[in-house]
Amino acid sequence: MSNHILIVDDEKSIVTLLKYNLEKANYTTDVAYDGQEAVEKAKMENYDLIILDLMLPKLDGLEVCKELRNNKIETAILMLTAKGDEFDKVLGLELGADDYLTKPFSPKEVIARVKAILRRTNKQTTGNFTSIRVGELVIFPERYEAEMNDEIITFTRKEFELLYYLAKHKGKVISRDQLLSSVWDYDFVGDTRIVDVHVSHVREKIEPNTKKPVYIKTVRGLGYKLEEPT
Repeated sequence: MSNHILIVDDEKSIVTLLKYNLEKANYTTDVAYDGQEAVEKAKMENYDLIILDLMLPKLDGLEVCKELRNNKIETAILMLTAKGDEFDKVLGLELGADDYLTKPFSPKEVIARVKAILRRTNKQTTGNFTSIRVGELVIFPERYEAEMNDEIITFTRKEFELLYYLAKHKGKVISRDQLLSSVWDYDFVGDTRIVDVHVSHVREKIEPNTKKPVYIKTVRGLGYKLEEPT
């Protein structure tokens, strides 16, 4: 059964381009031309991925993303942004988008991103998982949650996958490019800022003091390392 993708954009030329290339790659598609329609469709239909433009009528992409996550709809989101919208990209990721792509883009790049996201989200999330303890932090892979001091910490899918990967390699320095390859499943050079944004967001949830992190350490010029707090 092919993956079902919702395309959300008010530019008909962009919708036509995306729809043609996605269906050529054997995905099934649905379309929404404004943010309100996107939210309504996402609540009614079980999509595998939403390609979401930032600038939309009625509700913009950020509001759509926030509304879906607030309603516990965890469908993967690939956000489309205009070149130079740095703040909006970061905010979109923090609101729960899985990735972003800057316009103008090539159909080949879109398909590569879509395949990478769906490879991750289509992996089985059930099975024999072992929890990981690091200091007071206990990570539960089967639940996509963690606990600290008996309090549940919830994450977006990508935040959790980042934390889990670092925990599985506790004590080792992991480069941003390696994280892009292993967590985001990119087989091409990506924007490493996406890693920094997610690390920052995870730190806000697990660090007692984000200005002096004790779990996720930055190793200048190399990457990140998760370790036992001292």
